[in-house]
Amino acid sequence: MLKVLLSIFLVLVVVISIMGRTQKATAKKEKRAPQTLSKGWGDQLIWAQTYEEALFWARSKNKPLMVIFHLDDCPHSQALKKAFAEDEKIQKIADENFILLNLVHETTDKHLSPDGLYVPRILFVDPSMTVRADITGRYSNRKYAYEPSDIKLLLSNMEKARKLMKTEL
Repeated sequence: MLKVLLSIFLVLVVVISIMGRTQKATAKKEKRAPQTLSKGWGDQLIWAQTYEEALFWARSKNKPLMVIFHLDDCPHSQALKKAFAEDEKIQKIADENFILLNLVHETTDKHLSPDGLYVPRILFVDPSMTVRADITGRYSNRKYAYEPSDIKLLLSNMEKARKLMKTEL
């Protein structure tokens, strides 16, 4: 009788410890968001991994490239990222009409920093690999900077990049 009780007790301890480990592992997995190329700018969108890859896609698909420079720990970048990811119109036009790239490191192409190195900044490159320096934000000292309140201007500039690409090529 004692052996049966000890066996049952041992089985219960094993089952409880296994369940505890499974719950802890599940809890750890839930806290950690998957890392994607979107970096939070739109997980359902297709993002290029490098500037060179993005240029290749832009040329081969005949779509303009939108390059977003940002930093993970910059509050301005975080605020713009949130507004960009939550705006359905921007997500739709980005998905249908653009090759997308977001970078946390500068590229060697000096044309992508025509007025300096700051974040967040968004530039457009047409399929002929020309940086569209004429499509700017509202600031004269940081021409390619956008804030969450500039989402309508960004949407307008995305439309402009798309239309200019169609009329000029």
